[in-house]
Amino acid sequence: MATTPPPLKGVRVIELAGLAPGPFACLLLADYGASVLRVDRAHPQAHTSNPPPPTHDSLSRRKSSIALNLKSRNGLALLKSLLKHADVLIDPFRPGVLESIGLDPADLLAANPRLIIARLTGFRRDGPYAPMAGHDINYLAVSGLLSQFGPSNAPPFFPANVVADFAGGGLMCAFGIMTALFDRMRTGKGQVVEANMVDGSAYLGTFSRFLRKTPLGDRPRGENVLDGGCPWYAVYECKGGDYMAVGALEESFFGELLNGLGIDQSLLTTRDDRTTWPALRETFRKRFSEKTRPEWERIFAGKDACCTPVLSQDELEEQGYEQRPAVGLVGSPGLAVPDSEAWSSQNLAPGVGGERVLESWTGWRRGREYKVEGGGLVKVEASKL
Repeated sequence: MATTPPPLKGVRVIELAGLAPGPFACLLLADYGASVLRVDRAHPQAHTSNPPPPTHDSLSRRKSSIALNLKSRNGLALLKSLLKHADVLIDPFRPGVLESIGLDPADLLAANPRLIIARLTGFRRDGPYAPMAGHDINYLAVSGLLSQFGPSNAPPFFPANVVADFAGGGLMCAFGIMTALFDRMRTGKGQVVEANMVDGSAYLGTFSRFLRKTPLGDRPRGENVLDGGCPWYAVYECKGGDYMAVGALEESFFGELLNGLGIDQSLLTTRDDRTTWPALRETFRKRFSEKTRPEWERIFAGKDACCTPVLSQDELEEQGYEQRPAVGLVGSPGLAVPDSEAWSSQNLAPGVGGERVLESWTGWRRGREYKVEGGGLVKVEASKL
């Protein structure tokens, strides 16, 4: 039986090496069939039989690499020639950097009108923060979303670097690329995609922002239904130290929760009275502490109580949890995550696999269209690319 090709098969992506959000966007594209070529800095061992150490980028699944010195005239010329054969370029730099190294988007689009140039910054490209350095916590802070995380009467709490870097940054950038690819089917033309982690994070917070105008979210942080203020939307410690997560928002689910906990159903009539919440939270806390998590798991198995175990990453790994593509396409599925990369990364070294990609995309070969010079590939000047 013939295997259905993944949906992005044939899409050629050039990723200028960066960290976290840019590589994650390209990982998403690669997992759905795109051919991704990462451009690393030149290294003395690159493109030799003894490759250099892998980079710190752990999001390199299904990618290949070429090493280029973009300060070299012929190294830059090689990249410009290659971009004529590409569909997507990922720019992870601060505003103005791409232009400063000789890769002005206007020039690139003039040379390849079908090219999609995805520019991913932390802060917006305009405004007071545009030239400043930052990380996930900073982008989350100025997006307004950080102010909504964490308990009351304490500083806001940030969820590692998941929201701004990966959801608001990498995922949103990949979405922008997909919409530009779709638009190219209609117009035949590429364009610049501008993504930033501030706007991406703020967009993710659309619903919670709207809730601030409703009874569900009109109180200070940590005192609302979905942000830790509500006793039936919370996490409780079990006997032995593990945790159960409770999300029994609807009345019927709340009733099932009370049944499982062995608590009188009369609480159904008072649960919306916020003055009862502190006592109810304490009741739940004491009840969960009486049994181990496995015991509670057995009690709530198959029940619509919205009560589930808080599983650790170590547990999932030990259980052989299958890592799958982000979404399933029945007709043209993404690529399965290899077992060897489900829980750790086989980081990519500069120059590994890239020359095979060059030949596949363009037919170029070393010594004819390009050569190795100073630890990076450069264009052979006499070549007609």
